[in-house]
Amino acid sequence: MSLKIAVQMDHVSTVQIAGDTSFALSLEAQQRGHQLFHYTPDRLSLSDGKVVARVEAMKLADEKGRHFELGEPVRTDLSEMDVILLRQDPPFDMNYITTTHILERIHPGTLVVNDPAWVRNSPEKIFVTEFADLMPETLITKDPMEVADFRRKHGDIIVKPLYGNGGAGIFHLLEADRNLASLLEMFGQIFREPYIVQRYLKDVRKGDKRIILIDGEPVGAINRVPSDTDSRSNMHVGGRAEKTELTDREREICARIGPALRERGFILVGIDVIGDYMTEINVTSPTGIREVKRFGGQDIAGLFWDVVEAKRR
Repeated sequence: MSLKIAVQMDHVSTVQIAGDTSFALSLEAQQRGHQLFHYTPDRLSLSDGKVVARVEAMKLADEKGRHFELGEPVRTDLSEMDVILLRQDPPFDMNYITTTHILERIHPGTLVVNDPAWVRNSPEKIFVTEFADLMPETLITKDPMEVADFRRKHGDIIVKPLYGNGGAGIFHLLEADRNLASLLEMFGQIFREPYIVQRYLKDVRKGDKRIILIDGEPVGAINRVPSDTDSRSNMHVGGRAEKTELTDREREICARIGPALRERGFILVGIDVIGDYMTEINVTSPTGIREVKRFGGQDIAGLFWDVVEAKRR
C-alpha cells in the first residue's frame, strides 16, 4: 500500500536531522514506498470550503547538509492526500490553533495525525491536569497573591509560560528568592495568558525522562539530564541524553493515561516524567524517537507507520 503523505512542518531546511522526529518519521515513510509532500503552515489555506496548500514533492537522505530535495510548489487540495502529519513546532498560539480548525475540515477522510481537534483541545500543560494525582502540585493563574501563597506552602517553585515550549521562559525560584514579584510583572507584560507554577522537584537533577507512547502504549524512553548550571533538561539548552528503562511507576502512569490518548486519536505522544511525577503530555509535535533508537531502543518510526497504515486500511 502506497500512501500520499503531506507533512505540515517548519521548513525541512531548518531541521537538525540527528535528533529530529519529523525527519525520522518522513524518512521511514519514504523507505516504505510512500509518496512524501512538504509544506509550511503559512501555505495552508481554506478556499471556498476546500483545504488547500502549495505542496512540494519531497525526497530525503539521512546525510547532514544534503538531507532533502524539494520539487516545485503545486497548489493541491489536501483531501487528495491519504495522511497529513501535523508536525510544526509550537508555540501553541492562535496561528497554531487556526491550522487545527482548517485541517479538521478534512479529517478523518484524510487522516490527520495527531487528530487536529483534540490537539487544539488538549494543550500540553493543561491536558495533564486531568491526571492531578500523577502530577506535582500545580497552579495555573495570573494572580500574584495565588503564586505567593503557593510558594509559601511548597517552598522552591518552577514558573513557566502556559503555552511555552523548548524550555523557554522556565524559572526556578528558591523559597527565599526576592525576584518573584519582578518575574511576575515581566510575565504579565509578555504573556496575555495565565502562567503555570509547580512545586520544584529535586529529582530533576537525576533527569527529566521523555517517554514515547504509540497509540497509548509506551514504546521507548530517553533520560535528559540538566547541566550543572541550568535547571532545564532540554537538550538544545545543554541537557545530556542518556539511556534509560521504564520504572514500575512510569508504567503505571502510562497505563493510566493510555485510554485517554486512544480516545483522542493521539497516535504519537511524548510525556515528561521527573521522579514519580508526570509534568507534561506533549501532543503537538513530540520528539525523542531518534535518541531512543540511538541508545538501542525500538524503531519507533516503524511502529508509528504500522499503526497509521492499519488505520488507513
